[in-house]
Amino acid sequence: MKRLLRRTALEMPRLEMPRLGLPAFRLRILVRSVFLLLAAATVVLSVVLLKEEKERAWQGYQNGFKRSQSEVMARLRHPSGQLALLNAHIQGQGATPLAPLLLPYAAIDFDDQNKAQQAVEMAGCAVQYPDGASACAAIGNNPYAGGFIYLVGSFYAGELVARERGALDLAGVHRARITLDMRGTTHRWVAPFEALPPQGGIQTRGRLTGFADSGDDTLDVRARPVRDFRGWLWQGNACRDPAGAAPDCLRRTFYSIRLPVELFREALFGKQRLVWPPEDLGSMRVRVEMLGPVADTGSSPNATPVLFDSNAPGAQPAASLADVARSLLPGEKVQIRKLGSSEQDALTLRGSEVEAGPSAPWLIRLISWLPLDMQGPGQVQAVPAGLDILDTPLGNYAVTFTGNLRGVEQGLAVVATRMSWYLGAMLAAIALAWLAVEVGLLRRVTALTRRAAAVSYNVQDGHIGPRLGDLDVSDLRGSDELGILAGGLADLLQRVKDDLQREQLRAQQERDMWHAVGHEIMSPLQSLMVLHGGPGDPGHRYVQRMQQAVHVLYGTASPAEALQAADLPQGRLDLDAFLRHVADNAHFAGIGNVVYDGGAGPVIVRADEFALEDVVTHILGNADRYRPAGTAIVLTLAASESTASATLHNQGSTIEEDLLGRIFELGVSDPSQPTPPGGSEHRGQGLFVAKTYMAKMGGTVNARNTADGVAFTLTFQRLG
Repeated sequence: MKRLLRRTALEMPRLEMPRLGLPAFRLRILVRSVFLLLAAATVVLSVVLLKEEKERAWQGYQNGFKRSQSEVMARLRHPSGQLALLNAHIQGQGATPLAPLLLPYAAIDFDDQNKAQQAVEMAGCAVQYPDGASACAAIGNNPYAGGFIYLVGSFYAGELVARERGALDLAGVHRARITLDMRGTTHRWVAPFEALPPQGGIQTRGRLTGFADSGDDTLDVRARPVRDFRGWLWQGNACRDPAGAAPDCLRRTFYSIRLPVELFREALFGKQRLVWPPEDLGSMRVRVEMLGPVADTGSSPNATPVLFDSNAPGAQPAASLADVARSLLPGEKVQIRKLGSSEQDALTLRGSEVEAGPSAPWLIRLISWLPLDMQGPGQVQAVPAGLDILDTPLGNYAVTFTGNLRGVEQGLAVVATRMSWYLGAMLAAIALAWLAVEVGLLRRVTALTRRAAAVSYNVQDGHIGPRLGDLDVSDLRGSDELGILAGGLADLLQRVKDDLQREQLRAQQERDMWHAVGHEIMSPLQSLMVLHGGPGDPGHRYVQRMQQAVHVLYGTASPAEALQAADLPQGRLDLDAFLRHVADNAHFAGIGNVVYDGGAGPVIVRADEFALEDVVTHILGNADRYRPAGTAIVLTLAASESTASATLHNQGSTIEEDLLGRIFELGVSDPSQPTPPGGSEHRGQGLFVAKTYMAKMGGTVNARNTADGVAFTLTFQRLG
């Protein structure tokens, strides 16, 4: 059977695949277009946002460039900026030892503490020390104000001890020691503190009277003060440590000293052209030491305490152009050139280096390519630039500012590189979603559409015929909605294919069987034709009619078609009498021991006597084959107001459950039942005839297994 089913399936014609038009795939085209548009919109949105960010960054940079230009010029115009500019050629040598700086002032009013302190603070020439002390060594920008070196600063000291006028011993007083190295010569001065009466809010003040330093703490009796050496000391009232004792605490002490430099004076009044500031100013070195009184312990002499030394380590340098450069934005450049000088003499200040973070080169090229709304089409983005003039006491300077557009693009590229990962993730998510829809949904929908269209095309009139053999959607099964739908459709199609193949096989078997039956019937009819072959024999005509009927019934139509086409007359039948008659005459049909368990009286039903006799005969024959020898077949009758039921029960083996609902189908028989000797093969026809006749009479027939056998029940419509 299975081999025949496979052969039949292979013999089914293949489906002809039609060409589907564009409308059949518009959903797939729409979905692909949506995903493509979504990806393109994401990229375009990113580019537009990048262009807007470039606009904002460019505008912000221009504003910042103007602010930095204004700030740089303000710092250069400030005394500290001018100090840094005027001393740019000697900067970078370190904070100590001190080198005299050129001040933006003509001179310092060193006799006034406030003016001297204010001038130093504004110019920013003071070198700062870790202990809070400071020192500024400088000269004025006007040589005709006097060739002096000014020393201004502060340090911390206890209560000042002054020198009495005429005293030669300096070991017990506060004093200053100054050393000047210039042009191969060393000049030394020592200046003891001489107290003056308090003035204003300052309780302790006094002069520093300068003497030539011999290296000893005792002055020579012939020593005379240096005429142009002038110095002052002022000590504040507040203690450095508020918790300290008032008489012994350290207080800030401010000093202001003017050193006479004979070489400066000689150049000032000489016949040669005066060069100011001196060309060797950067090579001069000044050292300032503030010494305290030696404590008298009555034993060996102690070392002189040094309260301040300008050569002490850890000093922070004075204001320089590096401080001005901190006002520049990264990558910006400022060129300062004195008017009338060459380009080689110009000073160049640069902002901090642009932090080159991780950035993609293609992003930098893309940002450079993006146009700005402020520029016309085809115009190149101009680098910001500016020019200003700076007035100083020593001449005018041209200050040229140059921006760094590349830095803006690099900074934007760094941010864009980080954001590009998110853009890549979005595009990857879109691609993944498209791939999931394309592979998991659209491709299967397309395959299902093509196969369904092929079936629809091939079952239309004018084509070969309904062909389902090639329609297979089992490969589209899955756990999702489409997979469940395809699975259900695959199961349905498989059931249809199996039923179709089974019906084709059954029809072929029926046709072969009835052709054989017809052949068997035609043989005795041929003999009858010989016996009744005379023209005058009245049976000749009837035998000829029988041949024609057998030819029509078994030659062209199947048994099912013949039985379905048969018409049965409607009649009234006493079912009780009919069953009694069957039981009494069954032995004439070769079925013995049939017992009727009689009823109470007539039961009139709707039935045809001859058709019902065929039905009962088929069932009795089936029961006779399966009952044990010597057992009876019992007929019983039961009636209600509307129906009547006749039951035929035989002992013996029961019907298998999988065959119980199918035994009334044509061609279904028990494969375990052997063919009786001399009998024909069971073809599963008798019960099919019984079911067909019962249906035409308006009744039903069914079978059930009992405890000791099988019972067939015939149900009829009862007539009044």
